[in-house]
Amino acid sequence: MRIESSRHGAPHRWRGFTLIEMIVAMAILALLLTIALPRYFDGLERSKEAVLAENLKITRDVIDKFYGDNGRYPESLGELVEKRYLRSLPHDPITQSNRTWRLIPPEPPHRGQIFDIRSGARGRAKDGRAYASF
Repeated sequence: MRIESSRHGAPHRWRGFTLIEMIVAMAILALLLTIALPRYFDGLERSKEAVLAENLKITRDVIDKFYGDNGRYPESLGELVEKRYLRSLPHDPITQSNRTWRLIPPEPPHRGQIFDIRSGARGRAKDGRAYASF
């Protein structure tokens, strides 16, 4: 077995990190995570809210086009898919489902079942509005 020596003739030892160096590195990492993680989760929530607003906007536009073409409102969201107004049922990113929508019927003189659509999610968005009022 061969041991390398330094310039002064003493054997050269390979050193690892000391406990203090590891603690300092972990403290720096923890500090960075404390700053970054809340911003990440806040951005994630805001993106879900933006997707919800866009899905509602598109679906409401499709309901209006359906009414313009047929003279009545759709009986179900499935009818919008069947008649190819939508490729698939819209997804509510807050509830992570396409079955939690609140369907608002039209006023009595109009025919059909869906005049408007709202999110079935409970709680409030970052701007203070209830998800159900989007």
